[in-house]
Amino acid sequence: MADILAENLSGKAVMGSDGTELGMLYNITMNLKSGELRDLVVEPHEGELAPSQSSFDTDEDGHFRVPVGRVQAIKDYIVVQR
Repeated sequence: MADILAENLSGKAVMGSDGTELGMLYNITMNLKSGELRDLVVEPHEGELAPSQSSFDTDEDGHFRVPVGRVQAIKDYIVVQR
């Protein structure tokens, strides 16, 4: 996958590999010591996909935490394996 600046990802829509829209990219977490990216923090669209309908963990604010290893493509959408 080509290198992409994080600022270019801000607010990008996140979609599951099955075509389900998960929401918008809210933030990215990383390991501060190693610099390794950990999770995409995705703000779900209101009323469209309940956390119980997703296989992803959620944080205290209801954002999905998608491991970066599940990212399959980044173009118009960020596509993640579901």
